[in-house]
Amino acid sequence: MEVSQYQIFLVNLDPTIGSEIRKTWPCVILSPDEMNKYLRTVVIAPMTTSSKKYPTRVEIKHDNKIGWIVIDQIRTIDKQRIIKPLGRLSKPEIKEVKSIIRETYVD
Repeated sequence: MEVSQYQIFLVNLDPTIGSEIRKTWPCVILSPDEMNKYLRTVVIAPMTTSSKKYPTRVEIKHDNKIGWIVIDQIRTIDKQRIIKPLGRLSKPEIKEVKSIIRETYVD
């Protein structure tokens, strides 16, 4: 399956350990297209509809619902975990995701 950066996919995140987001959830592809094309893995951030306004969460509207991209739970997964495409982030949402990633992980 072809995937693009900032697409939203339904992803099976099980098995997990501890406080990791588990089960099958929408996730945003964060890895760049150059990696997505050649590797069997992708970097994702899970999404949730139940969150507080943490500084590492990006609020978005998807499927007529308010949700959050959970930047503090970024992980690498095998593409076999991807179930189906659900949509894509808007340009303002992409800009906010980039800003929060920079603020969280880059000195």
